[in-house]
Amino acid sequence: MRHAFVPDYLLERVRAMDDAHCARCADLTLEHDRRFRATRGAQSLTATAVASGKPWEIHDAEHGTTLPGRLVRSPGDAATGDDATDEAADGIAAALAMYAEVYDRDSFDDKGADVLGTVHYDQNYDNAFWNGTQLVFGDGDGKAFGRFTRPVDVLGHELTHAVTERTAGLTYEGQSGALNESISDVFGISLKQRLLKQSAKQADWLIGEGIFLAGVKGTALRSMKAPGTAYDDPQLGKDPQVGDMKDYVDTSDDNGGVHTNSGIPNRAFYLAATAVGGSAAEGAGRIWYAALTSGIGADTDFAGFATATVDAAGEHADDVRKAWQGVGVTAS
Repeated sequence: MRHAFVPDYLLERVRAMDDAHCARCADLTLEHDRRFRATRGAQSLTATAVASGKPWEIHDAEHGTTLPGRLVRSPGDAATGDDATDEAADGIAAALAMYAEVYDRDSFDDKGADVLGTVHYDQNYDNAFWNGTQLVFGDGDGKAFGRFTRPVDVLGHELTHAVTERTAGLTYEGQSGALNESISDVFGISLKQRLLKQSAKQADWLIGEGIFLAGVKGTALRSMKAPGTAYDDPQLGKDPQVGDMKDYVDTSDDNGGVHTNSGIPNRAFYLAATAVGGSAAEGAGRIWYAALTSGIGADTDFAGFATATVDAAGEHADDVRKAWQGVGVTAS
């Protein structure tokens, strides 16, 4: 299953912009993504995982779509001077370190799998994704979107899709799909805060901060603290995320609103993390990781996951229960 960072509904808005360059790049990105989903990934768009014996490798697609591309950096190599390559290398290494040091997990499969990352994917590609085999990052169109390796939480987000795939295997539709997206945001933001040495209460809770360039009125792609407030642009519109069950969006678009409704469990995590205290990664993050790996089913809904987190919370069970109640979800 392919998981992309930018939802189709936002790319549709970019495609409708007055700026011809941005519109064309968004159109090409949408067409690429739809073709990928329709074919389930042609060989030119996918890669076969090869055990290299190294925890991670960064490749350069050189603005093509053949993966993984030319090997440009692996552990022990000096920085290359190419921003995307070095950001991907540092971010992936940091994400693997967080999973190992905080959650005692050995790579995304817990068996030491190599992590392949590819940068400079396609021409002005407005997205990043996990394709079931590797992580892939576009450079953005240079006007609406910047490069997708710049916010480290994007790297953590996409790698976490691989973790979820190997643990709960949450179905990418409806509430389980929104949980899938939210869990990637949870560990993406935990990685960002860990690198910044911030506590949950000090952090800004913005996902994809810096992904929008100066011409867009927005601070990030999503806000976990205040879903629906990350951007409000005359052409892109207002951030449509919701943060409470009373506003839940029942739709057939976006796999049943997985990117819109993920704001509900996102805000629950924010409330839990600030109540538990300390860092998000080592506080509420440990509770969410325990719930993710507790044997929950692929079709787990918000209430089911809330129950799993309360069960895993120990002395913080009341804090976690109240966090879910704060977004209109009741744990049984």
